Amino acid sequence: MTEIVGGGDPSPSVTSEASKNSSSGFDANRIAEVKSWLESQFSAVGKEVPEFEYTPRSIAHLHNIATISQAKTQAASIVANDFRQKATEYRAQAVRIREILEHVGLAQESLPSNVVSSAQVLASVADLLNIRDTELSSFLVAMADLSLRKTAVEEKRSKVQQESKVLLDFTRKAISRLTYLKRILAQLEDDIAPCEAEMESRRTNLAIMDSKERQYEKQYSNCKAMLNRVGYSPEISHGVLAEMAEHRKELERKTKPILDTLRSYQDLPPDKALAVLAIEDKKRQYAAAEKYLEEVLQSALASSG
Repeated sequence: MTEIVGGGDPSPSVTSEASKNSSSGFDANRIAEVKSWLESQFSAVGKEVPEFEYTPRSIAHLHNIATISQAKTQAASIVANDFRQKATEYRAQAVRIREILEHVGLAQESLPSNVVSSAQVLASVADLLNIRDTELSSFLVAMADLSLRKTAVEEKRSKVQQESKVLLDFTRKAISRLTYLKRILAQLEDDIAPCEAEMESRRTNLAIMDSKERQYEKQYSNCKAMLNRVGYSPEISHGVLAEMAEHRKELERKTKPILDTLRSYQDLPPDKALAVLAIEDKKRQYAAAEKYLEEVLQSALASSG
């Protein structure tokens, strides 16, 4: 067997040397204990201890195993000795009981076969019920305990059946939901192609609408610039223009007789003095009409502002 015990390099320190010697002695004691335990275990089965390398790790592991094995062996030995002592006491008690039965004429050989069979059945039942005697009270207590255990088992079985029923119901619902989800998934997969086509159409329409929007924005900018050039202002609304058009029609209606009168003067014989007077009168009437029109327009602009 190869033995390798690890050690460090020599040190000039006295303290380090003492520590090293102490550690080496401790390892040597452990190696000796492990050797002794291995030899005892292998010799018990008629084999030799195989050769292996002793390292600090293997020694520590084997020492731990040896300690546990020795402790369990000692505990097993104590239990075995206790069982042996109990077996001896039971055998002595059996001998004493047999002598008593033979003395009163109740030996097994002298009993009828049916009595022996009944006794054996009674002993088997007592062993099955885990009782140490055949007293009626012990049987009753054992039967009551067995009945309680049976009731507890039945209650537990009923509870387990209810839980199984609930789990079965949940499983059925889960399977139904899974089937429904699979059907929905298949339907969605079937709808992918039409939806993609519709999405592509909407994307095309969106591009067209985007182009139209840019075109309309450009036209709006051009129209706005044109309105700015012609002097348009927000105060000139459709309502104001409609009102001004109504006033214009009213003025045209009022000035139409004057214009007709002026046209009728063209047919009169030329009289310079009368013509001048008539022209001046018409000019005053025309200036008054223009002034009235201007006042109406100003009032309309002021009311819309």
